[in-house]
Amino acid sequence: MAWAFSSNLTLNQSLPTADPLNASGRDELSRLAVRGKNWPALLILVVILLTIGGNILVIMAVSLEKKLQNATNFFLMSLAVADMLVGILVMPVSLITVLYDYAWPLPNQLCPIWISLDVLFSTASIMHLCAISLDRYVAIRNPIEHSRFNSRTKAILKIAAVWTISIGISMPIPVIGLQDDSRVFVNGTCVLNDENFVLIGSFMAFFIPLIIMVITYCLTVQVLQRQASVFLCGEVSKQRRSSVNCLKKENNPEHVSMLQNHEGASHLNSPASREAVLFRKGTMQSINNERRASKVLGIVFFLFLVMWCPFFITNVMSVLCKEACDRDLLGELLDVFVWVGYVCSGVNPLVYTLFNKTYRRAFSSYI
Repeated sequence: MAWAFSSNLTLNQSLPTADPLNASGRDELSRLAVRGKNWPALLILVVILLTIGGNILVIMAVSLEKKLQNATNFFLMSLAVADMLVGILVMPVSLITVLYDYAWPLPNQLCPIWISLDVLFSTASIMHLCAISLDRYVAIRNPIEHSRFNSRTKAILKIAAVWTISIGISMPIPVIGLQDDSRVFVNGTCVLNDENFVLIGSFMAFFIPLIIMVITYCLTVQVLQRQASVFLCGEVSKQRRSSVNCLKKENNPEHVSMLQNHEGASHLNSPASREAVLFRKGTMQSINNERRASKVLGIVFFLFLVMWCPFFITNVMSVLCKEACDRDLLGELLDVFVWVGYVCSGVNPLVYTLFNKTYRRAFSSYI
């Protein structure tokens, strides 16, 4: 991510002038350095292709499969769009900077635009997951109210709100970067160089949504467990009442044949009874489906947290730590952690494939 704060170098420090006598030697060293990064670059290229291809499959699956066309999957499709754009617009440029030892080889005007896209898509990812967690909690906590106001149009409006917030957070970067390139360049490296924005942006774009996401997800799991417990307790109490009725019948022989013939037949053949049985089965199936979906989303949330937390924690430390921390070490950690975060964009399709049969069938039919 290009909005990592860097204070290792002096602002606006000019690059040393190349010695004409050593220019050819330096060019050769540069070529050798690039050649030495061929294998890591090839691995990164594979990650980029898998990220783009996997998220295209998710977009196709939700667009074409009617079983997947619900509010949660619409959010997941929009999340896949953000992850796909990371693979198309952000990761390739980041790969180029790695090959050039983090020197910016493109026109300077593209630097703040690239940083803003990086911030936009990473912010959109966490905002989508936060919105999914909130929406599912409301749906499970108040299903009647949620179903009354829930529709494809409402889901699209919520997704539009997520993208609007993400754009609002990332929009200042190209504005300040194009006005003053010292805010986005440090000794020839394209990196956000504004302590206030790094701190505020990290909390608004990651830590606060993350807290909301974790809390609402835990509440959702708690509500599902309570619903399942209440349902199972209700079934057990019904069975106990049935057993008590049987005991009463046995203690009163005069009523045994009449009650068994009348109640048994009516209980088995009554349309209302059959509907009640089907309703109970449908309710339990619905609870089980919600619990399975929550497990899959829990894995997605957990992976996002594990893969992006190191970057944002290190990024904030680089601002707050000042002289107490090893700046070189923090810079090296950020270079590694940013790619761990990028890999997260390609992991979600794999999670859907492993844990959702409908996605798995759709992906296999498209490949």
